[in-house]
Amino acid sequence: MTVSAPVAERPVRKPKRQQRFDEGTGRLAAILLSPTLLVLAVVVLFPIIAALRESLFQSGQHLDANGFVVQGSQFVGLRNYTDIFKGDTGHRFWNAFYNTTFFTVVCVVLETVLGVAMALVMAKAFKGRGIVRASILVPWAIPTVISALLWKWVFQADGIFNAIIGTQVLWSTEGWQSKLSIVIADTWKTAPFIGLLVLAGLQTIPAEVYEAAKVDGANAWQTFLRITMPLVKPALLVAVLFRILDTLRIFDLPFVLVGAHKDSVETLSMLAFDEAANVRYGPAAAYATVLFVYVAVVAYLFVKILGADVIGEARAKKPGGGAKGKRRRDREAAPSIGAAAASNTGMGV
Repeated sequence: MTVSAPVAERPVRKPKRQQRFDEGTGRLAAILLSPTLLVLAVVVLFPIIAALRESLFQSGQHLDANGFVVQGSQFVGLRNYTDIFKGDTGHRFWNAFYNTTFFTVVCVVLETVLGVAMALVMAKAFKGRGIVRASILVPWAIPTVISALLWKWVFQADGIFNAIIGTQVLWSTEGWQSKLSIVIADTWKTAPFIGLLVLAGLQTIPAEVYEAAKVDGANAWQTFLRITMPLVKPALLVAVLFRILDTLRIFDLPFVLVGAHKDSVETLSMLAFDEAANVRYGPAAAYATVLFVYVAVVAYLFVKILGADVIGEARAKKPGGGAKGKRRRDREAAPSIGAAAASNTGMGV
């Protein structure tokens, strides 16, 4: 009886995993974006954390438990936030909150209407269109402080504006006229910004769409409501969102045009600046934090309610949007392509 030697089993090879075409791109993207993220952490994240910390302290002279004057910072917790809503400080805060909201609503509404009108004018083909576009965009290119100085000269007691209306109005004093001067100056400067973004959206609309509407008998108003506005809505919402966030932080225009310590035009940013200028860094940081939360809440509600596609998220969530959607369409189309090829060759199932 012979004993045969055991036969060595061959190792079972695992099927080679098919490499995805986008494999490794995430790591590469992280490496390429790391310098930008580091800079953002230094110039954005660190100041926010520092402001939050500072809002929990009070600096300057204060009395300790024994009644002695102590110089330095003292931890007070949330006292800086609760003091915002008390007494004269609370009255000043709510007045600044009202002014900030008033300028945001009124200015953004006027700028949106004028900006859309400017975009419609700039989108038309006519002689001298380049000069018209340049002249409309000039106010937006002027720095805000220079614009405020310009309008301060216009709104002087013996200035051009009073000469035009034929009466003497003290535009830089307390009252409705100071609010109106801010609204006029801000609308003049930033309406071209909305017009520029809306114009970019108008240029993406194919001319065939308007030709088809004309063939169907649509008039100009119907074309504007049913074609222009729906197709330009993404660009318009982004422009309005940017203007809302910018106007909520308004500071330089009322500060230069009208001046500080004016109840008619004092905003939250001016209030925080005034506290910091008087070396009250804790309350100033508290005001800045409240304004930051206000801006964040408004931006969140705007995006959620009106659906502003700021980062292209809506396109990525659509069934046919993004790289995943493209791969899914390819997989779904593969069987139909194969069936069509089989039928063409007479090999249909």
